[in-house]
Amino acid sequence: MIKMALILGLLSWIGPFAIDMYLPAMPTIAEDLNATVSASQWTLMSFFIAFGICQLFYGPASDVFGRKPPLYFGLGIFGLASLGCALAPSIEWLIAMRFVQGLGAAAVMSIPRAVIRDRYTGIEATRLMSTIMLVIAVSPMLAPLMGSAIIVPFGWRAVFLAVAMVTVMGLLLTGFALQETLAPADRSPFRFNTMMSAFGVLFRDTGFMGLTLIGGMGMASFFTFLATASFLYTGHYGLTPFQFSLAFALNALGFFTTSQIAANLGARFGSIPVVKWAVTGFAVAACLLFAVVSLGFDSFPLLVAMLVVTFAFLGLVVPTSMVLALDEHGPIAGTAAALGGTLQMMLGAIAIAVVSLIFDGTPLMLTAAIAVCSLVAVTLSIMTLRGTPQQAVA
Repeated sequence: MIKMALILGLLSWIGPFAIDMYLPAMPTIAEDLNATVSASQWTLMSFFIAFGICQLFYGPASDVFGRKPPLYFGLGIFGLASLGCALAPSIEWLIAMRFVQGLGAAAVMSIPRAVIRDRYTGIEATRLMSTIMLVIAVSPMLAPLMGSAIIVPFGWRAVFLAVAMVTVMGLLLTGFALQETLAPADRSPFRFNTMMSAFGVLFRDTGFMGLTLIGGMGMASFFTFLATASFLYTGHYGLTPFQFSLAFALNALGFFTTSQIAANLGARFGSIPVVKWAVTGFAVAACLLFAVVSLGFDSFPLLVAMLVVTFAFLGLVVPTSMVLALDEHGPIAGTAAALGGTLQMMLGAIAIAVVSLIFDGTPLMLTAAIAVCSLVAVTLSIMTLRGTPQQAVA
């Protein structure tokens, strides 16, 4: 399991790496390309839109062709688009290339989830998902630091050249380390009606939809942070790109630390109770943060500390809800993972779009958006998990 977690974690890490590494460069990119803050945030939103939509294609494709061929295709597109980003002459070009980059990155988001479902379910799957998130944790902790280290001597374009090099690593991992987990006999021949039927099954499954949207609202809150953090920390609080990278790593630390105990808590108390209590904690922490900022307490250390606590609850919600959502859909795991990923990415893109319109350079709008996401998540939790069995899903 450790080897599988390492391989899938490194593959899943490529997409977040492409996001996190260039975050310190966003203010510099806006200045260099004569772009507004809102236009710069579109480079994130376009990535997430493509990242989300294309999972609908990679998931079913992996059910038809196996898990590895779509990975090759996606990584190839991702690498070429990364080079296109490095050559961007305008913000419009960069937005377009980031969209294409998202087309490729979608492969390394949806397919690893299906690989997990091919081999494991229940607590074992949660443990593997949590271990993968530990590997992915390297991205928000180290990628901004690496980005800031590259930006200072080489400029922001070098960041995308580094991302292209990481793509080569992903292709080598897929080719030589990852085993195909879907045997030819278990593959489903592509039929449009079959795919639409599978989507229909998933959309009618209130448990799948509820759990997916619970995790999606949690991720949307984090995406609003991604879109505004560099401008807030460097503009409002006066941090350097390096200082921003350290603060960003600290904010992400809470999420990935608690994700490592999600499986153990699920085994002891049950996966469903873990989701219920973690979502409640997320909502309480997020609303308290918004209340503190609304009352005029504009303290950077306090903001960072409360964000650490808020995102720590997400570390329990996201991996557990992902596994629970897929658990009953083994025969269409690729399609289920794709639809779940798409819905969650689209929620993130919508959240970024809204925040880009209302962001005023202060923490008020960011904390308001996170609080709204948390309240929607806890409402979905009450509606979806009310009356469900309390035992861990085996």
